[in-house]
Amino acid sequence: MDKQIRSKLSLLNPVHFLALGFGSGLAGKMPGTFGTLAALPLVVLLSHYASLPVYLIVTVMVSVVGIWICGKTAADMGVHDDSSIVWDEVAGMLITMIAVPLSWQTLLAGFVLFRFFDILKPWPISYLDKHVHGGFGIMIDDVLAGVFALGVLHIGLAVI
Repeated sequence: MDKQIRSKLSLLNPVHFLALGFGSGLAGKMPGTFGTLAALPLVVLLSHYASLPVYLIVTVMVSVVGIWICGKTAADMGVHDDSSIVWDEVAGMLITMIAVPLSWQTLLAGFVLFRFFDILKPWPISYLDKHVHGGFGIMIDDVLAGVFALGVLHIGLAVI
């Protein structure tokens, strides 16, 4: 991210702080991966201390509010879907781990699967990534990558 765009951001602004994945999106390399890593404590916390309905409510809230958070931050930056905006990765990782029994193995598998689908962007993820704009456009490809990863993870767990 260039200095001019970075100067428009403030981690003291709660909207920017969230959109930047608690600051993880400012990583010099692989901000999406760091944004996904930033989601892991939230996944672990919710998996251990919240019921499935609460986990689902938080995940839906993170995803829906993320549309506004990401759209507002992108507008403030003057750039659509800058790589530093990683709240969509947080939502995608939460989606990936819905109703998954938590262990280091499932957390690692979920992380790898989500990053795989987020980076590869198979159809229809790639179509949405290219054709849907604004906050919804920023969020929807990662939400769908999370759904794909969730499906593969649950299939894998059912087979094992």
